[in-house]
Amino acid sequence: MEKSKSESAEGAEVISALPQPLLNELTEQIIGAAIEVHRNTGPGLMESVYEECLCYELSQLGLAFQRQVRLPIAYKGIKLDCGFKMDLLVEDAVVLELKTVDQLLPVHSAQLLTYLKLSGKKVGLLINFNEPVLTKGLKRLVNHFKDPSLPTVTSAPSAFSDFSFLTLRLCVSAVKSFLLPVT
Repeated sequence: MEKSKSESAEGAEVISALPQPLLNELTEQIIGAAIEVHRNTGPGLMESVYEECLCYELSQLGLAFQRQVRLPIAYKGIKLDCGFKMDLLVEDAVVLELKTVDQLLPVHSAQLLTYLKLSGKKVGLLINFNEPVLTKGLKRLVNHFKDPSLPTVTSAPSAFSDFSFLTLRLCVSAVKSFLLPVT
């Protein structure tokens, strides 16, 4: 299997084990397996049940996966365990975050994007099994990589950037004094 390399936004080397067309095919297989699980179980069960059933379906498809993968962060040259665990990592390429919630919220997407960034993986699937129709609870997220061939553009700091906090503080003070009764 050919490995392609790119850089993340922070400049760390990221290894994508699969070319894009195969990655798309893999996510389609995973989504199909999740739909099969949902078709047979329906919504309303605990996340661990869906994880177990999905692992069964993935194994039936011959896909390699890891469960509850610990994800330490690199900080000042050391690895720190902050308690992050990816629900599933399929074919060492696609991160799965399983949910059984009333609705997916931005915090769920942020969680998966954090896992993608820390693991260096490119694609993740957020799957909420607590939906009557599973496709309404599916989100495919991509970790955007910086193109090393493009120059990095940074804006020059504004002469007033140090004053933004002061301006905000003055605005809040003005609103408070307007709203508070004069004694």
